[in-house]
Amino acid sequence: MHRSSYSYWLANTRHSQTLCPQLAKAVQEAFDLSYGSAGARTIARIVSNDELDLSRYRAAKVMNKLSLKSRQPPKTPRKMGKKEHVTVGNHLNREFDVDAPDKVWCTDVTYIWTGDGWSYLAVVLDLFARRPVGWALSSSPDSALTIKALNMAYTARGKPRNLMLHSDQGCHFTSKAYCKKLKAYGIKHSMSRRGNCWDNAPMERFFRSLKSECMPKKGWPDFLSTKHAVNNYILRYYNSVRPHQHNDGLTPAKKENIYKKTLNS
Repeated sequence: MHRSSYSYWLANTRHSQTLCPQLAKAVQEAFDLSYGSAGARTIARIVSNDELDLSRYRAAKVMNKLSLKSRQPPKTPRKMGKKEHVTVGNHLNREFDVDAPDKVWCTDVTYIWTGDGWSYLAVVLDLFARRPVGWALSSSPDSALTIKALNMAYTARGKPRNLMLHSDQGCHFTSKAYCKKLKAYGIKHSMSRRGNCWDNAPMERFFRSLKSECMPKKGWPDFLSTKHAVNNYILRYYNSVRPHQHNDGLTPAKKENIYKKTLNS
């Protein structure tokens, strides 16, 4: 063996055995911020965004030394449906790639267990950067809940025009009150085919992330803590910190900011 080869091996061995405290702290903080759900790829992107150069492979080594294991749910089979709504067609037709904000939104409702019983969360998602722009929590999965989430999104985004909103065929989206609100806002309605979750895949993916990354296995203890946790997850983590694969590793907020700067330049 050449002396230079031995020296190179010895130097790299010593380097690999030494864990940089600053890097270990950054990885631990990113892991905690993700509610223990982020893997090496996500950890590397979060830490690198904080001006620390970290590859996914080195992130995996640091996570291994810190005994950090990401928590992700298993894949489940999905049913496929073909029947469209009698009056509202599937205008979106799974064209989820949108070239600008506030052109296409999608929305859905999911259930969350709390110590007070079932709570229901309605969310409106902007497809451009996969950014939640409106949401509401209630003990009843009715049109009042979905309208509240829609109102929040419509007001927060500056009352956009020429907008399409996609939903499933749930009664809280087909009700007269909800359809009347869409008409008042000038929003074109699109609906998934019955029983076909893939027609609203980005919305399903967001709820999967929320429940796997943030929600305790037995739910939150009460309604107020649920509301606080959901707000914190969306505003502090999902929109501002969590890198999204659809955005090439950018957060939803950062992708929108880059779009606005490019538009104004």
